[in-house]
Amino acid sequence: MKIAVASGKGGTGKTTVAVNLALSLGDCTLVDCDVEEPNTNVFLNIELEQVEELNLPVPKIDKEKCTLCGKCSEFCQYNALVTLPKEVLLFPELCHGCGGCYLVCEGGAISEQKRPIGVINRGAGKGIMYFQGLLNIGEPMATPLIAALKDKVEDEKSVIFDSPPGCACSFIETVRDCDHCILVTEPTPFGMYDLKLAVAVVKELKVPFSVVINKDGVGDDRVERYCEDEGIPVIMKIPYDTEIAKLYSQGIPFVLEKKGWRKKFRDLLEVIQR
Repeated sequence: MKIAVASGKGGTGKTTVAVNLALSLGDCTLVDCDVEEPNTNVFLNIELEQVEELNLPVPKIDKEKCTLCGKCSEFCQYNALVTLPKEVLLFPELCHGCGGCYLVCEGGAISEQKRPIGVINRGAGKGIMYFQGLLNIGEPMATPLIAALKDKVEDEKSVIFDSPPGCACSFIETVRDCDHCILVTEPTPFGMYDLKLAVAVVKELKVPFSVVINKDGVGDDRVERYCEDEGIPVIMKIPYDTEIAKLYSQGIPFVLEKKGWRKKFRDLLEVIQR
């Protein structure tokens, strides 16, 4: 299975669930899709190697051939090209690399050049094949790197995708073709609000999903009542536990120290597969 671990809110415990699930299963692939700030390997300490530098194709304009007809900038829906009276300006950070401007340029003034946006790293250890993407500083678009990262993964093993926070494009790119999405939330007003946003997006994507309540006991039962009213299965509750928090602060996944939790995470997968 391809399982995304996501939420609408940062800090709910997505990485905690993803890492502990992967360690409990073993012989699986774990992918950190939070390419703007990957931190999954903090808990694994796997030695990484760079396997790819990702480049986006962006237009290169030959000023001698350019007739300033403006068709390229009219075509571009992202305003990466602007035709001025004496030149065409390119804003490469806005370019999505679709190639449309090359097609509409009748004078052949546009060619392609590569622009690096990030790297993909890989490593193995603790029974896990691990991948992560790292977006270059200042890059506004994470989705091309997430898509390339997911393409590196073989489907022969169970794959766990640690999603970025929020419900925007990066979340959608991570979750959209998965077999199941685990939405991690917390029993607080913020957790409740952002869970509803995440549920709406996952329903739109038509991806089966369930909920894990992290830090159970810190707030109230509104999240649980919401899930019950909406028919959303709550497949696990992780308690608000000082020992778990101390282990987390030391970069230690709690399944390595607390008895019984490996089985609980394995059982969680069995529930998802039914």
